[in-house]
Parts: sequence; C-alpha cells; structure tokens
Amino acid sequence: MNPKYKRILLKLSGEALLGDKEYGIDTKVLVQFAEDLASVHEMGVQIGIVIGGGNIYRGVTSSSDGIDKVTGDQMGMLATIINSLALQNMLERKGIYTRLATAIEVNQIAEPYIRRRAIRHLEKNRIVILGAGTGHPYFTTDTAASLRAVELQADVIIKGTRVDGVYDSDPEKNPDAFRFQSISYLDVLTRNLEVMDMTAITLCRENNLPILVFNMNIPGNLKRLVMGEPVGTLVTHTSEIVD
Repeated sequence: MNPKYKRILLKLSGEALLGDKEYGIDTKVLVQFAEDLASVHEMGVQIGIVIGGGNIYRGVTSSSDGIDKVTGDQMGMLATIINSLALQNMLERKGIYTRLATAIEVNQIAEPYIRRRAIRHLEKNRIVILGAGTGHPYFTTDTAASLRAVELQADVIIKGTRVDGVYDSDPEKNPDAFRFQSISYLDVLTRNLEVMDMTAITLCRENNLPILVFNMNIPGNLKRLVMGEPVGTLVTHTSEIVD
C-alpha cells in the first residue's frame, strides 16, 4: 500500500521536545520522533520539518522581563536552531541523510535556506530541517511552517501536538470537549481555535494547503496518518460543522 502523501511538512512545537522535563530536550522524546520519522522516510516520503523553540526560549513570555520583542524573537530563532541540531543528530544516528537549512546565516553549523536547494535535497530523499523560522521577528514558527510548505510544494502540512486533533475547547481542561474529524479554515478562524496562528491559517487557506493536526507523542501515529488512516483532524475548505 502506497502512502497518501508524497511530500510532507511536519511542524513540531518546541514544547513537544520537553517530554517530562520542565526545560530543554528530553532524549526519549527525540528518539521516538526519530523512529517515527525513519519509518515514514523508509516508504519514500519526502520530509521537511520546522521546529519551534518554546522549550528553550519564548520571546512572548520574556518580553515582560524587559527584553524587547525583536530581540526576544531573535533569541527564539536561535532556540529553534538548537532543537533542529538535536533532531538532526538523532536522525543521522539512524543512518538518515539530513540537511539543516536556516533562515538566518550560521554557516559553521548549517546551510542557508534556499528554496531550490531545499527542494533538490527532498528529491534526493534527504530530510530537510528548516530552522530559525522565517528569519524575521513578529512571525511565528507556525507561519514559517506554512510558508515553507507552500514554497516547497508539500502535499500537506502536519502539525504534531500533545492532543489528537482540533477540539472546540481545550481537551486538557474540558473533558467534554468535542473533537472535529474535519473543519474548515474559516471555522478555525471565526471560532478562534488554537490550531495555528491566524497568519499561518490564512496562508494555507489562500494556497489550498491541507493541515492535519494529530498527536505526535503516540508512536506510529505519523506513519498511520501518512498512509491515509483517519488520525487527527483535517483542516481544509470544507467542514463537518452544520449550523
């Protein structure tokens, strides 16, 4: 059975790497993520990855401590590069060829992001990790993931979270929260659901790029999703909501 998607862009939050820790990177989580990515990579799926940096530094939170927004966001970009290096190292320990491409230049440890070069890496079946967000302050890594997914002509953007899809309220606080199997971009925006930020959702909507939201912490979930099984919530132009 062939995978449903040939080229994916996986968005991981920095918090996803925390595991049981309060700060930094949990190696057990890295190992699991690398194993899941390896299982999908073995099927010939082309993979791009964008990782956040919230497990190390959050510009939004720290701005209240006297650090201005621009500087805080730049520090957050560096945090994403740290996370990207950690994941790259774990993938390469499994024998997978990777490239780390960053939106800000750190030539000693990564190559600069160039769209055509990144696409060529994907075509050569290398996993491409995209660090430093968009390279600009005021843009989240969600927006960076949407932008890169559109630029690299991904079939879908996949957001790995701690919950198994999109809910009408926070399932970690409300046990009666309803999970959608599918929902439209417009409903996500009008209901102010915390799937991705408004800029990221709008970019996906304008480019007709599907979003899949799922629980990355369950081993094997990523492979099931790529094979087309009903894992998580699909965000497209259509919705299961009936007013």
